[in-house]
Amino acid sequence: MEILYLLYLVLAWYVSKSELVGAESQDQTVLLAINQELRVPGWDANSSNYCSWQGVSCDNHSMVVKLDLSHANLRGNVTLVSQLKALRLLDLSDNNFHGFIPPAFGNLSDLEVLDLSSNKFDGSIPPELGGLRNLKSLNLSSNLLVGKIPEELHRLQKLQEFQISSNQLSGSLPPWVGNLTSLRVFAAYENHLDGKLPDNLGLASELRILNLHSNQLQGPIPAGIFAAGKLEVLVLTQNNLSGDLPPELGNCQGLSNIRIGNNHLLGTIPKTIGNISSLTYFEADNNNLSGEVVSEFSRCPNLTLLNLASNGFSGTIPPELGQLLNLQELILSGNSLFGDIPESILKCRNLNKLDISNNRFNGTIPSEICNLSRLQFLLVGQNSIRGEIPHAIGNCAKLLELQMGSNYLTGIIPSEIGHIRNLQIALNLSFNHLHGPVPPELGRLDKLVALDVSNNRLSGTIPADLKGMLSLIEVNFSNNLLSGPVPEFVPFQKSPNSSFLGNKGLCGEPLNSSCGNVYGDHNNYHHKVSYRIILAVIGSGLAVFMSVTVVVLLFMIRERQEKAAKDAGIAEEETNAKPTIIAGNIFVENLRQAIDLDAVVKATLKDSNKLSSGTFSTVYKAVMPSGMIVSVRRLKSMDKTIIHHQNKMIRELERLSKLCHDNLVRPIGYVIYEDVALLLHHYLPNGTLAQLLHESTRQPEYQPDWPTRLSIAIGVAEGLAFLHHVAIIHLDISSGNVLLDANFKPLLGEIEISKLLDPTRGTASISAVAGSFGYIPPEYAYTMQVTAPGNVYSYGVVLLEILTSRPPVDEDFDEGVDLVKWVHSAPVRGETPEQILDARLSTVSFGWRKEMLAALKVALLCTDSTPAKRPKMKKVVEMLQEIKKN
Repeated sequence: MEILYLLYLVLAWYVSKSELVGAESQDQTVLLAINQELRVPGWDANSSNYCSWQGVSCDNHSMVVKLDLSHANLRGNVTLVSQLKALRLLDLSDNNFHGFIPPAFGNLSDLEVLDLSSNKFDGSIPPELGGLRNLKSLNLSSNLLVGKIPEELHRLQKLQEFQISSNQLSGSLPPWVGNLTSLRVFAAYENHLDGKLPDNLGLASELRILNLHSNQLQGPIPAGIFAAGKLEVLVLTQNNLSGDLPPELGNCQGLSNIRIGNNHLLGTIPKTIGNISSLTYFEADNNNLSGEVVSEFSRCPNLTLLNLASNGFSGTIPPELGQLLNLQELILSGNSLFGDIPESILKCRNLNKLDISNNRFNGTIPSEICNLSRLQFLLVGQNSIRGEIPHAIGNCAKLLELQMGSNYLTGIIPSEIGHIRNLQIALNLSFNHLHGPVPPELGRLDKLVALDVSNNRLSGTIPADLKGMLSLIEVNFSNNLLSGPVPEFVPFQKSPNSSFLGNKGLCGEPLNSSCGNVYGDHNNYHHKVSYRIILAVIGSGLAVFMSVTVVVLLFMIRERQEKAAKDAGIAEEETNAKPTIIAGNIFVENLRQAIDLDAVVKATLKDSNKLSSGTFSTVYKAVMPSGMIVSVRRLKSMDKTIIHHQNKMIRELERLSKLCHDNLVRPIGYVIYEDVALLLHHYLPNGTLAQLLHESTRQPEYQPDWPTRLSIAIGVAEGLAFLHHVAIIHLDISSGNVLLDANFKPLLGEIEISKLLDPTRGTASISAVAGSFGYIPPEYAYTMQVTAPGNVYSYGVVLLEILTSRPPVDEDFDEGVDLVKWVHSAPVRGETPEQILDARLSTVSFGWRKEMLAALKVALLCTDSTPAKRPKMKKVVEMLQEIKKN
């Protein structure tokens, strides 16, 4: 018997060993098939050690248990993956997979992690995924999924993370989500989900993060969400939720983030809010909440942001809020609060934003307001605040914006405001009862953009010292008691006359009223001279004058007659070629003597001076009489309305001329004549990036190397990232709009176009609205809206040009194929990424090739057909700088 038993063990071992060998061989076969389908970078089909391939992990029996193919820009059919039966982790995120999610994934019974996020999977969520009984993490976010959440997923009882955000899912949240007792993270934001939140949602004892913002959810916030007391993040912003806030939220002492703004919530804030010792952010703006601002917030020592704007709160600000030493933003605007600004608030030493505007506050401004040494935004407008502006306001050294308009402030404008040198966004003291002069010290505010002191009782003249406000664009002195001439300072002269109306004593431009004879009539006796004396003097000199004149004329007449015929044609040509300049200015003081506006206009009338022509403008080279060379951009006449809104145009140009970034072409001046607008820029001798890349291919003596190209790519990205930071969307990003200075530093041009032309104005051609052919992102064809992600796409095309040396549209491409489609379809043609690159560069060194391949991945991310999947320009800059650094 013992011998038989031993034989049985040997046989069992042999069978088991055979099964393992068979399974191992099967996994190798599957991986080879996957590689043939997807062409995975870093996989060596000639190597039998498949467990060492990038992204592949095996167990002790060489069975594949982890497959991580994330961020590899893959596309193709992934159904073969379902044959790796031992998989416990499958990560296909951040790729380019299309089509349905394979239902066969539901057969991977050992799977614990499934991440398919940031792809282009469409269709519905396969109900077969409900068969993954061991699944702990499911991430299907950022795809194109539609339909309802399948009922079959209720079987995923081990699920800890369930993420389906940024899709197009519809229907209501199923009640069984609340029965997933291991669930820690549930994120379904940015979908089309509707209906009510399930009453049992959150009864799952482990729920930590619940993020459902930007849906169409209705009804109340269920108290059950807070029942287990373990919730840490609650984000329900931008839904249609109603009802009261449940007091049970105080059960969650670890709750750090409550964002419930932009709903229809009612009632008061529960006093149990004070139990949440970890609370850091509380946003409940744009609801219908009422009652008092509860003092219990003071028991949340970590509170950094408190935003209760645009509700129906009444009463006073609780003085206990002064205990919040970590508070940085207190936003209470748009309520019915009254009383004083509590002096205890001045103890919040980290406060950088205090917004109590549009309330009923009727106290005074504390003289110690600047004890808030980090205060950057002080917004107290549209209240009933009385008393004087404290002179100590000048100690608010970091203040960027000061809004005190529409109150009952009295006294004078303190000259100490001129000490706030960082004041930049706005100084608004309008609609008060201020009197006295405008302090000349305001001229020290050289960063201030907008000044409004209208509708007061200010007197005296507008000080000439205000010319020191070099950044000023918008001014308003209307409805005061001011007198004298409006200063001849560009922001004043270019302002609409409404900025000065209502001051009977003001005169000069732009009021179109003469200031008259400033000397009065006390010298009129000088005009009472004897006419006899005048006639005698004239009579005695007239004979001499006539004699000399006759002699001179006889000599001149003949000379002029001989020259007349020769000059007649030239004179007539010059008269016709010299249009009348309506307006013009040079923004840079030390260039005004060097630039002649007439010469600028004449240069644009000769085709021989033309440098380039783009979607929105034509660029000319203009040589000044002084010898200086300027670049002149003549706007095409597709939008002549800008000529009829000169003041707005000029203010925009002045604003753009002050943008400080090394990679932007800033305007240095302008000329307007007839229906033509000319923008002046510094002349850049090395032309455009398009010329460098595509014309130099026919000139082998100079081909920009890879380090030069990478520096150009980074510079353009930094310039565009800065524009997005200041909320400017570029209308025409192309290599033809990237100019190069003498050191080949790139400067992005045509930044003015986005401010001067309205892309929503009716036009039949999308290319005339949103950029150049080959650079226009696919979504513009149906959205007709220029966006930041669209800019990222256009930049990606420029980056592909830099990497391939191919233009965006090339005869070598198939019909209907542009550079982006050609690059993205390389795997279908059987080409490797190396074959896409310009071989003259990628074969120079391994280091260059490695950097170019890394930059190619960035370009592919930028040109993703789904706007939401494209990185922000700030991220693009970081990725490219990391490539250069490494």
